[in-house]
Amino acid sequence: MSTIKKTDKIYVAGHRGLVGSAIVRNLKEKGYENIVGRTHKELDLTNQAAVQAFFQEEKPDVVVLAAAKVGGINANNTAPADFAYENLQIQCNVIKCCHDFKVKKLLFLGSTCIYPKMAPQPIPEDALLTGPLEVTNEAYAIAKIAGLEMCRFFKKQYGDDFISCMPTNLYGPHDNYDLAGSHVMPAMIRKFHEAKVNGAATVELWGTGTPLREFLYVDDMADACVFLLENYDGEQHVNIGTGKEVTIKELAETVKAVVGFEGEIVWNTDMPDGTPRKLTNVDKLHGLGWHHKVELNEGVQLAYDWFKENVATARM
Repeated sequence: MSTIKKTDKIYVAGHRGLVGSAIVRNLKEKGYENIVGRTHKELDLTNQAAVQAFFQEEKPDVVVLAAAKVGGINANNTAPADFAYENLQIQCNVIKCCHDFKVKKLLFLGSTCIYPKMAPQPIPEDALLTGPLEVTNEAYAIAKIAGLEMCRFFKKQYGDDFISCMPTNLYGPHDNYDLAGSHVMPAMIRKFHEAKVNGAATVELWGTGTPLREFLYVDDMADACVFLLENYDGEQHVNIGTGKEVTIKELAETVKAVVGFEGEIVWNTDMPDGTPRKLTNVDKLHGLGWHHKVELNEGVQLAYDWFKENVATARM
């Protein structure tokens, strides 16, 4: 296993997003100082020549690939070609450069939507490619599957120390609060906050509220990622989650209480629910010695505090 050192130059692709910014925070807390990042404006990861030039110039020792085109059900459903093309381009360019420029460790981040729609619950790592995907985010899932399999193939053919992880639903600082493309938690935080501020009597939420979901505070996810960089070199990807689930209705009640909205929730049952249940089996991660620390109530409070402080500059 390549041991990463505090002096290593670490490139975090997507360092300003929800995931990347949390990983940068965690690395710095643990004493890794030599961290590089580029904004999308500075480096277009879908541009092969630009990515090669960046690797030639910076020669990073360690790479965390947390950059991706992401979005919720609506965004995935309406722009599948964009989700497939852009994510495949980003991954192909970065993974190949990690090989060509002899990066000693790469961590690729996937998403639990890679698993079959009707995967066994909780979902073990080996459920991958055992059944059809959820159609509403199929394009994103196929791109992510290609990325983690490519890491596995480079390890198999060349012995590259490329590892992958699959975080569950994440939330926290620097999340996307744009209702057209956001995930369920930030959408709820924004909707309840605005309803409270405007004195609205009701908040409308999509679906029936019955699907079960698992939520992981993003700083816990970052801690698990750095733990894997330091301690894991296996071929199989590793699930990152809490192993605990709540219904969307229970989540809504939690967010409503934290925000302090006192009106009613109206469920729009004409809108899709998505996958009925999506819980990760985290036995592998627990077996390696890592467990989450932030429980849902505390995490929602932390996320809402950040949102209130940054409402002027948050992604809306």
